[in-house]
Amino acid sequence: MSIQAPQSTQGTSNATGTRRAHNSAPGFFSGRSELIVPALVLLLALFLTWQTATMEVLGKSVPGPQFFPTIVCILLYGVVIAHTIQILRAPRGGAAVKVETAKQYKTQSDWKTMGMVIAGVIVFILVLPYAGWIISAAALFWIVARALGSKKALMDVSIALLFSSVIQLAFNAGLGLNLPSGFLEGLL
Repeated sequence: MSIQAPQSTQGTSNATGTRRAHNSAPGFFSGRSELIVPALVLLLALFLTWQTATMEVLGKSVPGPQFFPTIVCILLYGVVIAHTIQILRAPRGGAAVKVETAKQYKTQSDWKTMGMVIAGVIVFILVLPYAGWIISAAALFWIVARALGSKKALMDVSIALLFSSVIQLAFNAGLGLNLPSGFLEGLL
C-alpha cells in the first residue's frame, strides 16, 4: 500500500498524472503589453527632439524652421503621457482564458477599416502631385471618415475641404512654404 501526498487544487498535470502547483496571480505587465506603443512613440519623440535641437538654422526668421517640429514633439510627449496613464489605469486582458470563470478575452482587427485607410493614404500619395493638396487631402479626410463609420458624406466633404484649404493657406501665406497645387496652380 502506498501513501500519496494531498494534491493541490491549483496546478497543472504532467504526463504521469501528478500535479505541480504554480502561481496564478497575474504580474504587473499582465494586460499591459500595450505599453510598447507609448514606449515606441517616446523613442520617436526623443529622436525628433534631438534632431530639432541640433538643427542648423540659417537666419533669424520667426517662427523659424524649429517651430513646427517643437510643436510635434510636445504633442508626442502628451500622447505618450496620456496613453501610458490610460493603460496603467485600465489594463486589458490579452488573448487568454481565465481559469474557473471561463471568461475569455478576445482581440480583433478591423481589416476593412484598416484596408480603407491604407488605400486612402496610397491614393493620396499617388494623386497629390496632380490634384494638389486641397483636393487630395480632402479626399483622404473623407476616406478616413468613411472608414471610421461616418455616414454624413456632404458634411465630411465640407469639413475636409475647409481644413485642407486652411492648411494650404497657413503654409503658403503664414510660412511661405508652397504645398502642391496640382491643376489648381493658376488659381492659388
